[in-house]
Amino acid sequence: MTLDAWLTLAVVLAVLATLVRGRVSPAVTVFAGAVAVMILGVVPAEDAFSGFSNAAPITVAALYVLAAGIEKTGALTPVMQSTLGEDGAYRRPLVRTLAPTMAASAFLNNTPIVAMLVPQVTAWANRRRLAVSKILMPVSFAAVLGGLLTVIGTSTNLVVSGQMSTLGLEPIGFFEIGKVGLPIALVGFVALVALAPVLLPDRRSARAEMEQEGRRFSFEMIVEPGGPVDGRTVEQARLRDLSGLFLASVDRGDTIIAPVRPETVLRGGNRLHFVGPIDRVVNLQEMRGLRSAEMEHVLDLDEPSVRYYEAVVGSRSPLVGRTLKDVGFRATYQAAVLAIHRSGQLVESRLGTERIRLGDTLILVSDPDFRDRWRDRADFLLVAGLDGHPPSRASRSWIPVGLLAAVVVLAATGLVPILHGSLVAAIVLVASKVLSPLEARRAIDVEVIVVIASAFGLAAAMEASGLADVVAQGLVGLFGDYAPYGVLLGLVLATVVLTELVTNNAAALLMLPVAVSTAASAGLDPRGAAIAVAVAASASFLSPIGYQTNMMVYGPGGYRFTDYARLGWILTLVTVVATVVLVPTLWPAPA
Repeated sequence: MTLDAWLTLAVVLAVLATLVRGRVSPAVTVFAGAVAVMILGVVPAEDAFSGFSNAAPITVAALYVLAAGIEKTGALTPVMQSTLGEDGAYRRPLVRTLAPTMAASAFLNNTPIVAMLVPQVTAWANRRRLAVSKILMPVSFAAVLGGLLTVIGTSTNLVVSGQMSTLGLEPIGFFEIGKVGLPIALVGFVALVALAPVLLPDRRSARAEMEQEGRRFSFEMIVEPGGPVDGRTVEQARLRDLSGLFLASVDRGDTIIAPVRPETVLRGGNRLHFVGPIDRVVNLQEMRGLRSAEMEHVLDLDEPSVRYYEAVVGSRSPLVGRTLKDVGFRATYQAAVLAIHRSGQLVESRLGTERIRLGDTLILVSDPDFRDRWRDRADFLLVAGLDGHPPSRASRSWIPVGLLAAVVVLAATGLVPILHGSLVAAIVLVASKVLSPLEARRAIDVEVIVVIASAFGLAAAMEASGLADVVAQGLVGLFGDYAPYGVLLGLVLATVVLTELVTNNAAALLMLPVAVSTAASAGLDPRGAAIAVAVAASASFLSPIGYQTNMMVYGPGGYRFTDYARLGWILTLVTVVATVVLVPTLWPAPA
């Protein structure tokens, strides 16, 4: 290998290692990689930052705005609210829910679709005393499968399409990726409906599981000085035998009493650490002589009433790795954390000093506008009211729906490029005041845009330095005896693994130059190899961290990390086999 190839390999490995560790923001990591290959002289500045002028990230940003308009107006709410029905245990509701989810995800960012369905599915399952875990994960997987149907189905498809033009290939046609994606989606749909009720564990929503299976939250109450509890023992205050609620410790400030005995005397200002079902969090608010450790803040809110929310912490949240006290949670978010629960494990320490982890579920109390303030921010992947009902909006929903239909039709017929149509649609949404400029700006996931644009620089370095050719030659040497299927299998598997470890967009852009270089010597059409990478990078089913919607349902579904592989390996196998079999047939190598 050349010196430039070695330098590029070192940078790429450093970027991948940093992304896998998850200590640094993906946007910062990938951008630093692009800067590094420029400083090292592997590629000039115009190539290192070519992604910032590429159509792909701009198109993705515009589509984020369009999806936000549809979410805000509640255009899909009537359809989604009527999906589950009341007949059948799991399979009939799954059919009615997964089909529209998959169809909508083919044209929209799937994050708002899943965000809309999580509270609805949770309330439905609680009402019927069914395990929500058997539905929420399939909803996320259906959204992923729907993204394989069109070029705008996922940002990854658009990214690959945008990079293909720099590699001398025509961009992906609107429905072209669906030649492979549709068979995968259909088989995946059948697999989800048939196998999800059998393979997925019987876990329930945060609320139902805590009540019925002992899943517990940790929260604190304070003894009011001079109140009816001050000076009484735990038994006299009737804090024993609370139907599943457990007083774990009493913090007197200078000492902590644990375990707590019935004869322990409670004093004004003592912090009582409770463990138990979330419904008791609300009930204890009504007990005279006790107040929430956070109630002082709640009383300061401008709104005269409060609501309870379930918020899921994602990988891009500034909360990860920090305590509530570090971030000044109450002042920053105008909300109070009443409880923390993480993947079946009880939070033992005081809430204010507990470091928040990826996937934590926070039970919050705030004003009725909390969700509107934070739903489009990176701080939380999902904000849902504990009443289980998504907010209903029906104002001027025809505008974003009409714009989306126009973008799809014009792009599919080739009359107007996707970039032009999506940008005009985004501008019209703001001009018509469906979205305010601030709402439009918040709708754009800047982290994703920076990752996409920066990864173009790393891909350019791999191509220019010859590293892509070296890796391609290694793949051909390893699987050459089984070409083209063996080589394509190697490409697809490498992309799948990389997608589960790092962001799917970065995985696609790093594998794309390798795929195109490999195709020339492996009897593959470069276009088919590129589309295979797009499909493999878009299909993430093995872990909650591989795809954003998977993480969104992680806490509300009560899942554990290993639950995803129970069903995900089947969908991954379907994706790999279908891609390897269909791509050489649909895009035969040039004679």
